[in-house]
Amino acid sequence: MTKVHLAKGEPIDKALRKFKTRVRRDGIIDEIRKREFYEKPSQRRRKKMAKARRKELRRLSEE
Repeated sequence: MTKVHLAKGEPIDKALRKFKTRVRRDGIIDEIRKREFYEKPSQRRRKKMAKARRKELRRLSEE
């Protein structure tokens, strides 16, 4: 569970911004999106290979 410690008298919008940052950094949003729908193992592998291909192409284009 994500917790955010606040100073006394801290505005709610600043606290909300801290919370959102912490949730994003902890990877909770990504995990929720990943588990939203069932993904077959073959689809997972295909997606992983496509990501690796894009990363390699990006690396090659920078050189």
